[in-house]
Amino acid sequence: MTKLIIETDDTWAREKIKFAIDTEIHLLKKTVEKISRKIQDFEHAHGPLDRGKLYGKVDDMILVEWEGEAESLRRVQGRLKSLEEISFEYR
Repeated sequence: MTKLIIETDDTWAREKIKFAIDTEIHLLKKTVEKISRKIQDFEHAHGPLDRGKLYGKVDDMILVEWEGEAESLRRVQGRLKSLEEISFEYR
């Protein structure tokens, strides 16, 4: 968990900092949704990713793309979790 300590008497600055992080959280959630839809589309067309079962049945570039989407999803979910766990302390 991350604790963000903000030392300012300026309420506007406090709100802007919180708003900026909330905006990034919103954008990351939208990104997670978009990537998840791409993965669902692939799985609907080809079944779950299993290189052994899909080898020779699906173009290698499609597999590489799908694996890239899966890796991107893990990375974005990690960033999202980091931001969502931030606790704010104002002084």
